[in-house]
Amino acid sequence: MTAQSIQRLQYLCNTIPQLLNEIDAPVFSLKPAPAQWSKKEIIGHLIDSAVANHKRFVRGQFEDIPRITYDQNSCNTYNYYQQIDGKQIISFWTAYNNQILALIQLMPEAALERLCFTGEQKCVSLAFLFDDYVQHLEHHLKQVVPY
Repeated sequence: MTAQSIQRLQYLCNTIPQLLNEIDAPVFSLKPAPAQWSKKEIIGHLIDSAVANHKRFVRGQFEDIPRITYDQNSCNTYNYYQQIDGKQIISFWTAYNNQILALIQLMPEAALERLCFTGEQKCVSLAFLFDDYVQHLEHHLKQVVPY
């Protein structure tokens, strides 16, 4: 499935930035409720996911079962996504996902079978993590913009 996930991520990197940039700033920043994330914060959450998974994809190749977890709500709050300019957040999301795409395309097949601990009950392969990352990305992008 990793080949399909690579194609999906390439599609998203080529398609989503323009769609996000077409969202009016007030709509992009609107919080549906005080405890809910705005569209901008959802993209911020996806950046945080990219950061955590990037570390997993890199360190998983040379460390024996690295332990890489993150607190999604605290990361979102203390990255101040709601206060940062939306265009900057979109640009960062785009650059980070293009970096992950390049990394995965260059990663040796054997490295994709290495394991990482993410805070769940069991360790999972880097291939599983990448496929899951792309599925997670699409789940949240569909909350932000139709495509």
